[in-house]
Amino acid sequence: MYLPLYVERRDVAEAEALLAQFGNAAGLEAAERATASRTTGNHIMFCRWRQIERLVILLSLETSLGTIH
Repeated sequence: MYLPLYVERRDVAEAEALLAQFGNAAGLEAAERATASRTTGNHIMFCRWRQIERLVILLSLETSLGTIH
């Protein structure tokens, strides 16, 4: 899995909203939105939704990634 490279505050809010609305299917919803953006030729939104998809996965994990201090 690739980690998000750059996340804005609004992306975190969007990921949390998807998790609240779709639960375990939030990642799939973000992936579908990314595909729809790519289909319409909107590469900016495609990249954003892919990042949100990765963020949804990270937020739904039960464990920590990386170093814990």
